[in-house]
Amino acid sequence: MVSVRSFCSCGLSCVRTREPWRKPGRIRGRSYLINCQSRKISDSEEEKCGKVKLRMLIAGGGIGGLVLALAAKQRGYDVKVFEKDLSAVRGEGMHRGPIQLLSSALAVLKAIDEKVAKQIIEAGCVTGNRINGLADGLTGEWFTKFDLFTPALKKGLPLTTVIYRMTLQDILVNAVGPNIVRNKSKVVDFIQEPDKVRVGLENGEHFEGDILIGADGIWSEVRSKLFGKQEANYSGFTCYSGLTSYVPQYIDTIGYRVFLGFNQYFVASDVGYGKMQWYAFHGEPPSCTDFPGGKKKRLLDLFGKWCNEVIELISETPEHMILQRDIYDRDIINTWGIGRVTLLGDAIHPMQPNLGQGGCMAIEDCYQLILELDKVAKHGFVGGKPDEVVSALRRYEKKRMSRVTIVHTASRMASKVLANYKPHIEFKSGPLSQNVVVTHPGIHVARAVLQLSFPHFIDWMIGGHGLW
Repeated sequence: MVSVRSFCSCGLSCVRTREPWRKPGRIRGRSYLINCQSRKISDSEEEKCGKVKLRMLIAGGGIGGLVLALAAKQRGYDVKVFEKDLSAVRGEGMHRGPIQLLSSALAVLKAIDEKVAKQIIEAGCVTGNRINGLADGLTGEWFTKFDLFTPALKKGLPLTTVIYRMTLQDILVNAVGPNIVRNKSKVVDFIQEPDKVRVGLENGEHFEGDILIGADGIWSEVRSKLFGKQEANYSGFTCYSGLTSYVPQYIDTIGYRVFLGFNQYFVASDVGYGKMQWYAFHGEPPSCTDFPGGKKKRLLDLFGKWCNEVIELISETPEHMILQRDIYDRDIINTWGIGRVTLLGDAIHPMQPNLGQGGCMAIEDCYQLILELDKVAKHGFVGGKPDEVVSALRRYEKKRMSRVTIVHTASRMASKVLANYKPHIEFKSGPLSQNVVVTHPGIHVARAVLQLSFPHFIDWMIGGHGLW
């Protein structure tokens, strides 16, 4: 391994590391990783350089807020995270099940903190080294398969992994530290001044910082204060999820499958530790919870004629482990922030879960934001031009806009495409004759289009939009 020591704009000693198993290339090419060592700059060193630490306030202690706090801590910034209820975040994680971390998101985590990334990968379950794709819900036959392995291997990136949200939260909270993450601290208001921003908590406390980052989810208070309250969009689907101690025979060869049907679809994924996670999406009005026989009976009624793989997963799941939540998102807007305040993750671009990219996009947001702030750090956050920090926020927003918009649009389209799957057409040949079932001609076209276009989309997703 060859290392070249230098000093980056974050003020930390850095090592440009060339991995021996990678192809040679330019310093900014794919054959190099840039890892910031966590040597903390002392206050006396800051004073000698005439620099003052950036004071970053983060509303929200979910995945995006914690990853950003970790990156800021590694750079010696003065960072505080305000979370209304850490136990609720973990509880929400239980309800929503494991999260998929695409190779691009894992690469960002490695760039931010390699030790923490290693913990996450070791605690997760790799699915990117197995068959993944779409299958017919009734027959179980493959419709098309996705290759997550080859693009990651070519770029020298970690393989796509799933991890329990609660486990991920614990790793990140421990890495950031209790002195930074403040529990029972909900941000409800903020005031911007020319040289700072002041936040007000629900308990009456106030804090000052140089910037405020709203990472407080789809129902973001920071977003509401910036742009006014706006209703979220109901997707038309509710999601039933289940976690079961069940190991199917195909576990060594299949990572996850999306089973297709009309107005409903079913996702099944290995999550490791002898467990399978599944999600059953069904088109119905929101807040529909009247199930006399329970959610399990309702699901068996909805999916009872599907293939054995689907029926077995539902049947093997205890009633109390089946949860339900309605799926919402928001329209993409062209303005993410104002002044010293900006948003990231679900606070600005909540997505439908069809591509499993909500958390990944939040992690990428964090990295892009830190890269832009690094450019300001070399001048010092006080004493330089007063608008440099604000300009860094606007650059971050601009650079993330196109990629997030494409993924957001693709997630919405995927919902409509998946739920409009009609593999056959029925014809009545006469009043006394049986129906004639033929393959829908559009199926062959759809399969061909997916097989041609989806590998390019996956390659672009894993590529990280030039972040490495």
